[in-house]
Amino acid sequence: MAPVKVRATRVLPGPAWSELGQVEIAPVDEPGPDVQALVVTNEPVDLSRYPSLRLIANYGVGYDRVDVAAASAGGVAVTNTPGVLDAATADLAIALMLAVRRGVVAGDRFVRSGAWATHWAEAPSLGRDVSGATLGIVGLGRIGSAVARRAAAFDMRVLSVRRSDGDLDAMLPECDVVSLHVPLTAQTRGMITRERLALLRDGATIVNTARGEVVDEAALVAELVSGRISAGLDVFAHEPSVPRELLELPNVVLTPHIGSGTVETRAAMTRVVVDNVLAFMRGDVLPTRVNEQRV
Repeated sequence: MAPVKVRATRVLPGPAWSELGQVEIAPVDEPGPDVQALVVTNEPVDLSRYPSLRLIANYGVGYDRVDVAAASAGGVAVTNTPGVLDAATADLAIALMLAVRRGVVAGDRFVRSGAWATHWAEAPSLGRDVSGATLGIVGLGRIGSAVARRAAAFDMRVLSVRRSDGDLDAMLPECDVVSLHVPLTAQTRGMITRERLALLRDGATIVNTARGEVVDEAALVAELVSGRISAGLDVFAHEPSVPRELLELPNVVLTPHIGSGTVETRAAMTRVVVDNVLAFMRGDVLPTRVNEQRV
């Protein structure tokens, strides 16, 4: 097996990482004329800086910032890490539903502030049920399906639409909770528009563990500031920047893009990345290639 120059933009967690041996750690925009395999975390790659590049191994299931068409045209394979983060992301979506609708975070703040001085029957605010509520899932792929299975345990009525199938406008008014699970593409960018947000019933909750850009963020902020709806948001349009208007709202729970953020899941993601790089080194078929191999 001929030596392969591998670069990564960061060291990845988990024991599998050491199997790659020597890996150069450098920013993605630093020229790498002899780099053949590049490990990124959904970062744009200027291929002109990497004339020897033959593999972009993406750490994450989403690769919307990687120009796959340009990579394909240049004979560069692109891989991702599907499957291993489905459960963790689905768990977080359910956690956000519960945290928002039952006022978990707002209640925690209330107690910590020392403001709780009443009988439990005189609660300053009441939440809304999750059990028995109607859940609308936008994007019924691996993660969306995992959310649907978990929702069944809460006796939720589950509705769903896919990216290219189903009537989203008809589903939204039926839902107490809407959970987004679509990748960011030209088709899905901004798909939850101001008009679609207006279709949500008063008191509804929107949960986003997909990509911030699938929602009109300014319109969502306006709805949340009004207090008409609530939200659990793990992703934002301009990460790590978060709209300042959201920071003090009691009807919003915010998390810093931690859908896959467990020790076990991140290690499993690294395992997939390493398997792809090792397969590349051996000249084998790449386990999770996302672009077609050109003859």
